[in-house]
Amino acid sequence: MPARISALTGRSSFICAQCRKALTAPKRRRLLSTSPKTPEIYDVVTVGGGPAGLALLAALKSSPVTSHLKTALIEIQDLTKPRQWSSPGDQFSNRASSFTPSSVSFLETTGSWAHVDQTRIQAYDEMQVWDAANDASIQFDWNAETQKYNAPPQTIATMCENANLTRGLLERIVELGAGSSLFSSTSVSSIENGVDDPEGLNLSTWPVLSLESQSQPHSQSQSAGQPPSDTPNPTPTNIAARLLVGADGFNSPVRAFAGINSSGWDYNRHGVVATLTLQPADSNTATDRTHDFDLFSSEPLPNRATAYQRFLPQLGGPIAILPLPHDRASMVWSTTPANAAYLKSLPPSAQVAMINAALRLSQTDLKYLLSLPAHSHSDSAKTDTDADTDANVQHETELRWRLEHTDSAPADLTRQQPPPFVTGIQENSLASFPLRFRHATSLINPRVALIGDAAHTIHPLAGQGLNLGLADAKSLAECIAYSVSHGMDVGDAMALERYSSARFGRGLMMAGGVDVLNSLYQLGSGGDGMLASVVGQARGLGMKVVNQLVPGLKGLIMRQAS
Repeated sequence: MPARISALTGRSSFICAQCRKALTAPKRRRLLSTSPKTPEIYDVVTVGGGPAGLALLAALKSSPVTSHLKTALIEIQDLTKPRQWSSPGDQFSNRASSFTPSSVSFLETTGSWAHVDQTRIQAYDEMQVWDAANDASIQFDWNAETQKYNAPPQTIATMCENANLTRGLLERIVELGAGSSLFSSTSVSSIENGVDDPEGLNLSTWPVLSLESQSQPHSQSQSAGQPPSDTPNPTPTNIAARLLVGADGFNSPVRAFAGINSSGWDYNRHGVVATLTLQPADSNTATDRTHDFDLFSSEPLPNRATAYQRFLPQLGGPIAILPLPHDRASMVWSTTPANAAYLKSLPPSAQVAMINAALRLSQTDLKYLLSLPAHSHSDSAKTDTDADTDANVQHETELRWRLEHTDSAPADLTRQQPPPFVTGIQENSLASFPLRFRHATSLINPRVALIGDAAHTIHPLAGQGLNLGLADAKSLAECIAYSVSHGMDVGDAMALERYSSARFGRGLMMAGGVDVLNSLYQLGSGGDGMLASVVGQARGLGMKVVNQLVPGLKGLIMRQAS
């Protein structure tokens, strides 16, 4: 028979022995358990040590509202190397990005831009765009646009190597005393929801990450900006995140954990990148020369801080030349995988000839040059050096003849600054990577947020990929600061809606707009038939409308781009 318990209720009742034991046992407060299985608690955990993830950490630690938060940034690579990165003054990485004024302003606000080597960046205030399928062009001149309104001069964008920016962000994080937040050489072996510990915290809705250190604790302490010590703090094996941020690339494990889908497609195109040497600027050379430019001339053309982009629909995409200091430039050429492989197989002098041809010759001429053998096989006894010499001579000879017998510069462009001639290519800088479009169906889930390539991967046509990631980091940092200042849980879904509403639509519009623009320039790319001609003329008419016929339209595009 159950025992009669009357003292507990003031009246006669029965209760079983097990329940009686539970009622009479002393109650415990729900505190952290001392069990080794209990994860260490962090407010914000970022997976991915690229520019977007580092920019978020720098923004959080530089703000007086969020600097007290316990943060962690997990990166599988050794962050000592990018922090110690250096390069000769006349050599530049082929991974350089074009940063808009809003991105630079965000980096200045966090104090990171001051740690970027200013001698290796190049601002530019003009951009020339033209289409090989017609004679139309567009000139975006920020200097002329601001003069209309007596406004201060403004740049289109600023070219900066990704490694230069990464080093600056790491230096700023260490300067802020947040080096201990950097979990360098650390991989995430698993992400899963925590458990409801009856004697501890209820972490059943919190992401819990299992970590594996890839380096010795001593070296990790130094890579995080800590002074060497005999007893450095080891990397925790399990951490729970109040908010988990995925900045871990387009194959994001964080996005997979959150169950967020990513839709998109591959373009079947490769981006060919290289660091180029341009013909030196000459301030004494007239700027109004039109048809007399010559690659082999003894009088070089002036090279202002101007970016150039030429669309080559029949070759797979545009080629862009973006200025760097000391008469250097960063090239991004979107083309087919076959063309990319061909360019990489050429000797350097032939590569230079092909790049100059892409900026000037017709698409028919370019197709012919791409059909030339990369190496001469007429004599099996020739050495590789001899074969490379034949390829150099063949491509240069073809380019010279066509420059002398064709007038390939658009009429509108020749009234402006002609594209500079490329005189060299930095050794081992020419490489390629596949192009793809991806966009997550959501940027947030409870206690999860996505930024950068984990949220959206876009075509490099407009050079907006890294700018999107920095804008995500800025917006998420502001969202977290708002939640902290209003006493909200930074990982709550309602709190994260502020970030989602600010960035999802804008990111999708930018990614979708670039994809539509790329598709527009792929129409009629199959050859020289009637369809290609009609589509090319239609695009040319559209470019002329934007450039000349609709007042204010070009200025609106320029303001949106910045």
